[in-house]
Amino acid sequence: MQQERLLKAALAALEEGRPARTVEVAEDDVKAWRALQLLTSKPVLYVCNVAEDEAAEGNALSARVAEMAATEGAASVVISARIEEEIAQLDAEEAEAFLSELGLEEAGLDRLIKAGYGLLGLETYFTAGPKEARAWTVPTGTRAPQAAGVIHGDFERGFIRAETISYDDYVACGGEQGAKEAGRMRVEGKAYVVQDGDVLHFLHSG
Repeated sequence: MQQERLLKAALAALEEGRPARTVEVAEDDVKAWRALQLLTSKPVLYVCNVAEDEAAEGNALSARVAEMAATEGAASVVISARIEEEIAQLDAEEAEAFLSELGLEEAGLDRLIKAGYGLLGLETYFTAGPKEARAWTVPTGTRAPQAAGVIHGDFERGFIRAETISYDDYVACGGEQGAKEAGRMRVEGKAYVVQDGDVLHFLHSG
């Protein structure tokens, strides 16, 4: 019996002091494995709070946490709560300059969010119009029609195509019109797999 076999595999791991997420599960067993809802099969993200001068590289203790996380099939990230508190009180330009002085490319909160998304197999695409810009979360590997369905079911059912601009091109070209003029907008069909950061405009019938 499939369930019994999977439970035995989980028990063997637990008896060895390993969490259930370290068990290698065949693709055909994934659905049944998830149905077991084992606590230690859940994704885990360890967050290490370090001093300001250790935020870039971490320290000996955070390195040990990272090593442990790797053996458990978990993830880890290093942040400095003190730095996060300080940049929360700065505007965007000041925060960027402050982080640069500390040798950091981005805020710890941003790294934390990225690590969480990566661990959960999620990514973000954007829609942008004259009135507002929105971010939408989808599982990694989602195709364009299903991504459109996150906004509204009718968008998926009547999907025709997606006008697509990468985030970097959108910013570099100063928005949608600039990207169009620079030839950086692509037209993608139903088979297109949405990429993290895509700026999408869906065309649909009905």
